[in-house]
Amino acid sequence: MPQTLDVLDLKLLQALELDGRAPFSRIAQVLGVSDQTVARRFRRLRTTARLRVTGMTDDSRLGRAGWIVRLGCTPDVSVRLASALARRPDTQYVDLVSGGTEVLCAMRPRSRQERDELLLERLQRTPRVTSVSAHCILHSFYGGPFGWLRKTSALEPDEEAALRAPAAAPAAAPVVLDAADEALLGALRSDGRATLTELQAATGQSEAVVKRRLDRLRATGVLYFAVEYDHEPLGHGVEAMCWLTVAPHALAEAGQALAGHPEVRFAGAITGEANLAVSVLCRTTGDLYAYLSEKVGALPGVQTVETALVLRRVKALTYERG
Repeated sequence: MPQTLDVLDLKLLQALELDGRAPFSRIAQVLGVSDQTVARRFRRLRTTARLRVTGMTDDSRLGRAGWIVRLGCTPDVSVRLASALARRPDTQYVDLVSGGTEVLCAMRPRSRQERDELLLERLQRTPRVTSVSAHCILHSFYGGPFGWLRKTSALEPDEEAALRAPAAAPAAAPVVLDAADEALLGALRSDGRATLTELQAATGQSEAVVKRRLDRLRATGVLYFAVEYDHEPLGHGVEAMCWLTVAPHALAEAGQALAGHPEVRFAGAITGEANLAVSVLCRTTGDLYAYLSEKVGALPGVQTVETALVLRRVKALTYERG
């Protein structure tokens, strides 16, 4: 049985979602506990819930589009295909869904050449891949810098306000990264809470340069911090991907409504026959049924809904080669 998390655990998780690099001393002060208690809880959650804080890149700030790729395949190749996609640096999530006959992949190619190489060449030539469906994310209603833990409401409003990181400035134009920025982002993908000394060693830059670049990347919104963890200790054992076909005039209203649902981890307008993709987290299949029938069914303009359970996450925010 997974260990149940208590109120302080949940508060710590939400605090890290709000600011992944917040010092333990500041979290402790806001929560009214000692620094040692916060550090001890963090270490325990790394074991019990596989907690990791990961530096992530908001590629929309770099002028890059995100894609969701659905790959139909025969069951005997699904695991190998998912593992191969997980090793690619341009994939963020890779899931096995639909009884092992579909691989779902979220990716952010760095260039049109990288995108076309995967979608038009490599996947088309892969044996026993029966279908390839690629959907460009046109607009994100929820997800990316806004993680699901923000919706747990573990923190009191005053605690949340005290722990929230400063908002990124609106982007007037795509941000351009140099090699030093890329090196720093790579180090933070491995450990979002790495110290300045550790980042200096990983990048070969001085601590002053690391701090200046880190502050700039956060201020421009290019860099944000995500919390990676097992959902089971929070009591949420059912994860599903939903594909909604919504009347165009109601798309924005439906997307905004979905963004406010506690069950929704990601909601985005996409290209394709279904025009709204939604990642959902529920406690049980009964709760998923109630969510679909009561909340999704009540959304304006919804014409069809396709749902697939996520059987296994092959790649999450970070990926360690085995």
